[in-house]
Amino acid sequence: MSNGMERITVNPEQCGGRPCIRGMRIRVIDVLDLFAAGLTAEQILGEMPDLEMDDLKAALNYAARRLDHPILAA
Repeated sequence: MSNGMERITVNPEQCGGRPCIRGMRIRVIDVLDLFAAGLTAEQILGEMPDLEMDDLKAALNYAARRLDHPILAA
């Protein structure tokens, strides 16, 4: 089963090198902000018709992976 990470692209010449969805100028943070604002997946897809449900899942998975790191105490 794919985790969708292939849908997340990083290009230093696009959106300041921030992670985007499938090379489009839709940043992962844009998707996360919409979820945080209370929109449902269906509402986000209605607002951004170029996105697919798997893109939303990939954005959430990307964020989860970026936050899941150990913190070493000295």
